[in-house]
Amino acid sequence: MVQQQPSFFPTPASDHAAAGIGAGVVTTLCMNPLDLLKVKYQVTTTKPVGGVGKQIWFSLKEIYHVAGVRGLYRGLIPNIAGNAASWGLYFWFYNILKHHASGDDVNQQLSAGAYLLCSAEASAATAVLTNPLWLVRVRIFASPPSAPPPYRGLYDGLSAIYRTEGLPGLFKGTTLALVGVSNGAVQFVAYEKMKQWGFDRKRKRFEKAGIPWTPEVDKLSNLAYSFMSISSKIVALSVTYPYQVVRSRVQNNASQGLFPNIPTTIKRTWTNEGIRGFYRGLGTNMVRVLPGTCITFVVYENLAWLLRTTAARRAARRQEDTA
Repeated sequence: MVQQQPSFFPTPASDHAAAGIGAGVVTTLCMNPLDLLKVKYQVTTTKPVGGVGKQIWFSLKEIYHVAGVRGLYRGLIPNIAGNAASWGLYFWFYNILKHHASGDDVNQQLSAGAYLLCSAEASAATAVLTNPLWLVRVRIFASPPSAPPPYRGLYDGLSAIYRTEGLPGLFKGTTLALVGVSNGAVQFVAYEKMKQWGFDRKRKRFEKAGIPWTPEVDKLSNLAYSFMSISSKIVALSVTYPYQVVRSRVQNNASQGLFPNIPTTIKRTWTNEGIRGFYRGLGTNMVRVLPGTCITFVVYENLAWLLRTTAARRAARRQEDTA
């Protein structure tokens, strides 16, 4: 018999989408200053000075000195929109695809190849739909802290790009975003397999102790989710980071003369900066992404669990009322 997953919203995928949106908002509020620095480092071509920690400290200090706290949270709304939409859409697509692949059986374990395919398809759809949001974010982040942002906000940015560059302008960098599908695909294969292993161990422990498995215990510890998310992200990031540098440089309208398209950007980055140029901002990205990944997945998993258990209790009350 196929076991259906209880859901708070009309479908389980909607629950996961809501959890993804919540995770994206919380993560962005915590990590916006480091997102800002990451993009600035990616689009610059000057040689960095000092270690990663020193670069981050002095860069944040400079932005704060020039523009205050508002400078550190420049582009917050486009960043929230991009992250919330991306995580919400991704988990929505991903869970629909997973449930279809498993025949809607929540206990069906998929192969690594199936997880890879579901993640890649979900990432591709999300990347195309959210590219305009990331484009506005990059241009606002890349502008000097001493100057006004190029756009007054998200809507103004989308409108201005559409007026001056047309519909294709809103989807500049989409090709590279699709290359970035590999990042999410690799990460989620590793994450899902580690999570399967964690749940298998917990279920065996409960069976051995004679403890019933209920929706309330159907989760792992926050420490486990943190370890799994960090480990899977390190693997994915080390393989796929160069595309992010190329994408940021192509999308940054201030450097269009130097980096007008993808082939020229790759060639000039290699010629002028070597392999290190493709990993510019990686240290800052690690500092931002690893804790950010922890926040995202811990918030997501807890919100998804909260919605799932609330739905299960609601279903149980309905059964009691009809009995």
